Amino acid sequence: MNAALRAALSVAMLIGFYVLGVVQLAVAGFLLYEIWTHLSGTGAAKLSWLVIAGFGAVAVGLWRALRTKPGEPEGLLLTREHAPDLWRLVGDMAVAAGTRAPDEIRLVPEVNAAVTEDTKWLGLIEGTRRLYLGVPLLQTFTVDQLKSVIGHELGHYSGSHTRLAAITYRGRLALRETLSRVGRFNVAGWVFKAYGWLFLMVSNAVTRRQELEADEVSVRVAGVEAATSAMREIPVVAAAWNFYFGRYIAYGWEQGFAPDDVFGGFRHLYYARAAELSRMRAEEPGGETSRWDTHPSTGERIAAMRALPAMRHPADDRSATVLFPDLHRAGLALQGEVVDFGDRQVLPWPQFTAAAMGRQMQNRADRVFRSAARLTGVPETGLSEIFGLVAAGRLGELAVEFFPQNSRAEAPALFADIMEDLIALAALHSNVVHWQHSWSEPARLVDNWGHPVDLAEVAKLAVAPETLDLALARIHHAGVDIRAARVVEAKATASGADVIGLMANVKVDGQETDLILLSRGFLFVPAPKDKDKGEERISRMLASNDVAELARTYRFVPFEEVVGTQVHKAVPINAEIRLHGGAMVTMKESYTGDTVGDSRDTLTEVLRKLGERANRA
Repeated sequence: MNAALRAALSVAMLIGFYVLGVVQLAVAGFLLYEIWTHLSGTGAAKLSWLVIAGFGAVAVGLWRALRTKPGEPEGLLLTREHAPDLWRLVGDMAVAAGTRAPDEIRLVPEVNAAVTEDTKWLGLIEGTRRLYLGVPLLQTFTVDQLKSVIGHELGHYSGSHTRLAAITYRGRLALRETLSRVGRFNVAGWVFKAYGWLFLMVSNAVTRRQELEADEVSVRVAGVEAATSAMREIPVVAAAWNFYFGRYIAYGWEQGFAPDDVFGGFRHLYYARAAELSRMRAEEPGGETSRWDTHPSTGERIAAMRALPAMRHPADDRSATVLFPDLHRAGLALQGEVVDFGDRQVLPWPQFTAAAMGRQMQNRADRVFRSAARLTGVPETGLSEIFGLVAAGRLGELAVEFFPQNSRAEAPALFADIMEDLIALAALHSNVVHWQHSWSEPARLVDNWGHPVDLAEVAKLAVAPETLDLALARIHHAGVDIRAARVVEAKATASGADVIGLMANVKVDGQETDLILLSRGFLFVPAPKDKDKGEERISRMLASNDVAELARTYRFVPFEEVVGTQVHKAVPINAEIRLHGGAMVTMKESYTGDTVGDSRDTLTEVLRKLGERANRA
C-alpha cells in the first residue's frame, strides 16, 4: 500500500471515529427513549444512569476534542536578522528539496527537529510553515549533520506529509480524550478501544513510511554520509542530554537551586565527555521495531539510506554553531521563555554545584541526626551527639537502623561510610573544604588548595570507642569544628522523593484515602467515597502539584518513623504500621479501588522491608 493511500485511509478512519461516536450517541438516545417509554420510577432511573455512564465518556471526549484549539507555537522565534546564515542555509535546502521554505524557524529545548504547517480545508490551502530546531543539535552537530536533519524535515514538506497533520492531531486527541474516559467495564467503550488500536496501527504505518520518504530527501540534498552520521549521532546527543539534566541539573533543582545558564552548560558537558560518547557511537544502532512505533528503527533507516543511489556532496565538518554564532545568547533568551525557576536560587554553575551538593550532604546528615535524636531523647542533635553515642558504646543502636541486615555488633563498622559524610559536612561548614564543579567527572570535595579530600581513614577511627580520641584529635588538627554539623530539618520531608506506587480509595484508619507511595514514605490524601476514576484523580493531582508540597499539605508518614509492620492479609492488603511514640496506622485496600501497575506488590515489599528492619533493630 503506497503512502498516499495509507494517508487517505488514515484520514478516512479518523472520520469514521467521529461517525462511530455519533452512532453510539444515537444508540444511547434510543435506549433512553425505550427505557422511559416502557419503565418508570427507580428502575428507569438506574438503567438510565448506566446508559449515561457508559456513553457519557464518549460524548465528553469527542466534545473536548472538537473544542480544542491549537496552542501557540513553542520555542524562541529566530528572525532573519538574528540568524542570517542559518536562514540562508534553510532556504538553499528548501530549493534543493523542491519545496517552499518555512516561514518561521524556532529554537526549542529538545534533541529533535520538526516541521508544522497551518493548513486549511483538508490541506488544500497552504498556511504558515514552521521549522523547529533543538538547541542541543545546533550545539553539537556539524554543518553536514545539521543539513541532513533540515533536509529530512523539509522532505516532510515536499512529500505533503504536513498537509493533514492538524487533522491527524485532532483525531489522536479525540481518541486519547475519549479512551481515557472509558473504564475497564464500560461495554460501550470496548468498540472505541478496538477502533482506536486499529487506527493507531494504520496511522503509525503511515508515519513510518513518511519517515523513510523524508530520509530519501535528506540523502539527496545532504549526502548519505551526512545523513547516516546524523542518524547515529542523535541517540548519542539524546543520551548526553538526559545525563546532563538527570545528573547535573535535577539534583540541584530538587534542592531549591537552579543554574543561571540551563542550556549553555550542555555544550561544555558534551565535549568534556568526548571519550564516553565515542564509545556509544561505536555501538551498533538498534534494529528492533513494532507496529506501534511511529518511526522505523535507526538501523533500518541507515540501511535504507545506504541502499539509495550515491550522490557526491562536498564535506563540511565545521561546527553547526558557525551558522548561528549568537546561539549562546539565544539559549539564554529561550531559557527566559520556557524555564520557570519559581522561587529557586539562581546561581552560576560552580556555585550551583557547590550549593546543591552541600544541601544533599545536609539532607543525608539530617536523616541520621533525626534518628539519633529519637534514640537519645533530645529535640535536636548533631555530630557531637553522634560521637557521644560512640564514646558510650551505643553506636550499634543507631547504626542497625541503617544496616538492618546486620547485628548491633556488626553495624558500627559499616557506619564508617555514613560517618565520613558527617565529618565532611562539618569540614564543609568549617570552611576547610568545598565542592569543586567538573564537566568531565562527578563533583568532588577538595581542600582550599584544590587537593581531593579523603576522610575514610579518620571515619573508620571515629566509629570505635577505643580509637575515637585519635579521630577527634585528627579532626581538630585539620581545623574542623564538629559542632558545625547540626540538624537543619528536624522533621522529615518528602523533598526529592519519587512516586513508586499509587492506590486509590484505601481505608487508612477507617477513612477513605488515596495512598501515594513515595520512595521516602507514605502520603495519605483524603479521597471521596466514589471509587470511580481513582487513578485519573491521583494522576491529575500529581501532574499539577509537587509531591513535597502535597506532603506538607496532607498526612505524610516517613519510613524512618516506622518501628514495625504487620500484614494481616496480602490481597487485598490489610496491614498495620507502628510508629515511634506508639501510634498505629491501619491500611485496608478496597477490592474496587484503582491500583496502578504493580503498586500492591511494591507496597507489600516496602512493608516487608520495614518489618525486617524493625525486627533487626
